[in-house]
Amino acid sequence: MLNSEDHQKIKDLRLTTFADKFLELTNDEANDTLLPEEVFMQAVNHSLDLRRSNKIDKLIKQARFPLPGASIAELHYVPGRKIDEARMKRYAMHQWRDDPTNLLIIAPSGGGKTYIACAIGIAACHSEHSVFYTRMDVLARKLLIARGDSKVHDALLEKLREADVLIIDDFLTVGIDQNIASDLFGVLADREHRLPTAIVSQTDPAYWVQVLPDRVAGDSIVNRLANNTRWLVLGDTDMRKLKHEKARDSTNFWE
Repeated sequence: MLNSEDHQKIKDLRLTTFADKFLELTNDEANDTLLPEEVFMQAVNHSLDLRRSNKIDKLIKQARFPLPGASIAELHYVPGRKIDEARMKRYAMHQWRDDPTNLLIIAPSGGGKTYIACAIGIAACHSEHSVFYTRMDVLARKLLIARGDSKVHDALLEKLREADVLIIDDFLTVGIDQNIASDLFGVLADREHRLPTAIVSQTDPAYWVQVLPDRVAGDSIVNRLANNTRWLVLGDTDMRKLKHEKARDSTNFWE
């Protein structure tokens, strides 16, 4: 007999995929020894797995990661990089909606912080979280353009406020004006204690306070980012250099 959990799974389905799989299973003689409900639930589970896979693919595509193939499983734990495999596995399984703690990823140029940020973001998508990834300079440009249309501006701010995980890369690598700082303050204030923000930067909060255009707003922005936060401070290993050296050592390298 089908139990209540099975019934709920069936209710969650759109029937086309299920019907196709169910027909395939019933036409397969290898399943002749199975009970009808066993065949039925195989089709149900297949359909739900396919729907989840499609949802994850959509979330990853919508996030627009610059490195869509980044994976925590593929991270290199070389000496001096200061990342721990057990800790990174925890990020891979983390339930971000249940824990609004922010994340700061700090490393010098070439430290591989963008790859790590993408890997964490993609893992979040696999846990069915929505992710908004952007570089700070790109976000500043989008906000500047959007200010010409209040509806577009409000829609962009809403996306930033409501993403399960907001990742801002290259944070304050270039300066921002007071209007952009005001927008950023509003987004972070709305997300505080509700949804996590990941900041990826070459610099630390002490520098951010100095370069933000408004000292009062700057203090508030930095306070929200630097507190209730996990820190992932990478070492000075230059991953770009290591990758280039590895490429030069390969048999098909030429110049």
